[in-house]
Amino acid sequence: MNQDLPTRYDATSVEDKWYARWEESGLFQPKPGPGKPVYSITIPPPNVTGSLHMGHALCYPLQDLLGRYKRLRGYEVMILPGQDHAGISLQIVVDKLLRKEGSSAAMIGRDAFLERAWQWRRESGGTILHQFRSLGCAFDWSRERFTLDDHYHDVVLKVFIEWFDRGLIYRGKRVVNWDPALKTSVSDIETDRKMVKGKLYHVRYPFADGSGHIVIATTRPETMLADVAVAVHPEDDRYKGLVGKTLTLPLVGRAIPLVADEYPDPSFGTGAVKITPGHDANDFEVGQRHGLPILVVFDASAKVNQEGGPYAGLDRFEARKRIVADLEEKGLLERVEDHEIALVVSEKSGEVIEPLASEEWFMSQRAIADRAIDVVERGEIRFHPERYKEVYLDWLRNIRDWNVSRRLWWGHRIPVYEAEDGTFVAAMSWEEAEQKSGKRIVAQDDQVLDTWFSSGLWPFAVHGWPEDTDDFRRYYPTDVLVTARDIIFLWVARMVMMGLDFTGQVPFRDVFVYATVLTEDGKRMSKSLGTGIDPMDVITTTGADSLRFMLFSQTGANQDIRYSDKRVAEARNFCNKIWNASRFVLMNVDGPVPEPAGSLLTIDKWLLSRLWSTERSVREAYETYDIQEAAQALYRFFWSELCDWYIEVSKPRLASPEERATPQWVLLTAIESFLKMAHPIMPFITEEVHSHLPGKDHELVMASAWPEPRPDWHDPEAEETVGRWFEATRALRALRAELGIGPGKQADLAYFEGDLGEGAGIVREQAWIGELRKGRPSEPSLSESLPGLDVHLPMAGMIDPAKETARLEKERARLEEEISRVKARLSDPTFSEKAKPEVVEKAKSDLSERELLHQKVMSRIAVFRELLD
Repeated sequence: MNQDLPTRYDATSVEDKWYARWEESGLFQPKPGPGKPVYSITIPPPNVTGSLHMGHALCYPLQDLLGRYKRLRGYEVMILPGQDHAGISLQIVVDKLLRKEGSSAAMIGRDAFLERAWQWRRESGGTILHQFRSLGCAFDWSRERFTLDDHYHDVVLKVFIEWFDRGLIYRGKRVVNWDPALKTSVSDIETDRKMVKGKLYHVRYPFADGSGHIVIATTRPETMLADVAVAVHPEDDRYKGLVGKTLTLPLVGRAIPLVADEYPDPSFGTGAVKITPGHDANDFEVGQRHGLPILVVFDASAKVNQEGGPYAGLDRFEARKRIVADLEEKGLLERVEDHEIALVVSEKSGEVIEPLASEEWFMSQRAIADRAIDVVERGEIRFHPERYKEVYLDWLRNIRDWNVSRRLWWGHRIPVYEAEDGTFVAAMSWEEAEQKSGKRIVAQDDQVLDTWFSSGLWPFAVHGWPEDTDDFRRYYPTDVLVTARDIIFLWVARMVMMGLDFTGQVPFRDVFVYATVLTEDGKRMSKSLGTGIDPMDVITTTGADSLRFMLFSQTGANQDIRYSDKRVAEARNFCNKIWNASRFVLMNVDGPVPEPAGSLLTIDKWLLSRLWSTERSVREAYETYDIQEAAQALYRFFWSELCDWYIEVSKPRLASPEERATPQWVLLTAIESFLKMAHPIMPFITEEVHSHLPGKDHELVMASAWPEPRPDWHDPEAEETVGRWFEATRALRALRAELGIGPGKQADLAYFEGDLGEGAGIVREQAWIGELRKGRPSEPSLSESLPGLDVHLPMAGMIDPAKETARLEKERARLEEEISRVKARLSDPTFSEKAKPEVVEKAKSDLSERELLHQKVMSRIAVFRELLD
């Protein structure tokens, strides 16, 4: 049997082999059975243009982990994969291809452009799904969906049409995030915010009657061309009696009113703000309250239009320079200050976003938001971590209308048709539009829907809705959504609203918000910043299991994960430990081992009890999405308890033909159980090792049952007893280290006071002691006190007392200096009152540690001085 497990673990060959085996065995498809509970997930569909990044390497294996765990627990598991058509992203890709060919979208037209987009999707669109296989994701590829599939497209149109007919979708003008490069509006999630050094311009707005002026501060003087008012707070005493007067807009000469509104902050600057409804979302709301006109001074390319008078045709940033120069020339520029600006940039094009009032299609979300609030408040949908519940609720309670239109060609074309009399109708086709309107149709709207509109239907559209299909009845609602925190309102909330509105049910029961993967020093991972790490490179060098364990071992309630090569190496070392320890055990068994008939030793009971406790901890951790605790519990059990202690203690028994059966059975029982519990985290190595266990070569872990340690294995008394043995062993090892006796080198004699029972021999062997006597030594010794037990290690001939005393005196002086410094810091009121609570607690903890160490050093000095005397 031992010959079957190679000397070294080769992740590449193992991982490729087992993924193919699982897929060939049909294990990715659900396996219905009588009374079998169902567990379903529809994965967040990655963009068709996407390739694997470290966030994906956490998000999608997490879903695989949950599915593998539930499969082991006897559930019928269905995890449905698919892709989003990624409207803007794929449009950009095709645009770039056309430019390389000397062509453009405008030159080839809409139909030819869409054909090129579909061609790209067929040839290159599956990259990320293939990469999911490399991560071990056991998804049901037979159910793969795409958000532009024919059926899915029909669902999107049906939903839009129903909302249109109910009056929830309307055409109107609102301020949107306008991308001048792409010439379309984009959602908040498709923008990045970065702080840059800019300028704050203080401009004089004179009263029309010549009675003075008001100073306005702005970072975007080019937008003043579209100003329609100046606003002040109604309780700002500086402007008592002035509200209602008329100002003259600098450079333009337009008369604009001074209005009172709650929006301005009286404590900031002069308390007066310019109101530009066409280029600022807050100003738009002010304009609506006061019935102000909406002026837009930029065209789709962010060049000044005819409303800008002498500045027409200038790019917005060139217009800024000209306007500032003209203001200065006319004596209207009071001053310019350096100012840090939060610049909003398009994630897709890199262009600075221009807030711009545009005629778009909007959806009134308020009408369907209340039910989405209720189901979360009632606990029908639960957030993990729970704090994200408030993020979700806060957004819904303050919800605004949703801009659902995009000026693109790739995507779901808006099914609104214009009749010859200028009225609109929503329909599945041109023919249906004419039937519904009873008029001649002259045009279809040429925009497409926001990608988040179609992806919001994902949990039920993929299962055949609106038809009452078997899959819809069986797998909807789904059990959990695994998602990122930055799309809780853009996607999660909309899925809940859409699911409730069209199916009457919540789309999922749990929302698991996974952590953000950062660099080792806490920076955002980004290819453009040079901080990105390609997960495929990590998989190639260390294997998918190492990457998965590294990420999962940090995935708990915390919301930031630090990636580092060191952590990956530690995870790889754990894989090697699993491999080498299992190989050692297999070298010491000849085949299946029955449970021994005789009584177990305390050390055997201890490991089985630890197995019982570990199974309980791991199961509870998986159930509550505390993956970090599951990984750490498995690590502790295998590396520390099984390998460092039980295997080492059992080696003499394994070498004895008369005694080996019991530790063989215990080891095989523990390893098999561990492999099954660890399988959701590290599927490949656990499957490979399990296939070499005696009698298991035809059984797949993935298709097996979760381990169920017997209740009678739970033995707190054995755990306490053996725990005491190991504490004594560790204490003696620490005393050996103080005396400079290296690991493995035998110390002749040690003493103990207390009760070690049958563990005295284990302590002697594991602490590398020649003789362990019960009692207290008469000669000078180093000692350590434990609860109910003291251990002593004689020093005679082991150490130079003078040199050791001198070393300890230096250590004492160093500790006293540090203690004095920390005490002074804690006694400083400034530190105690202003420092963060966690910083103060850390200082207190450091002080306690140093004081305890100081006590130990002083006791050691006393011992060595006794030797010198």
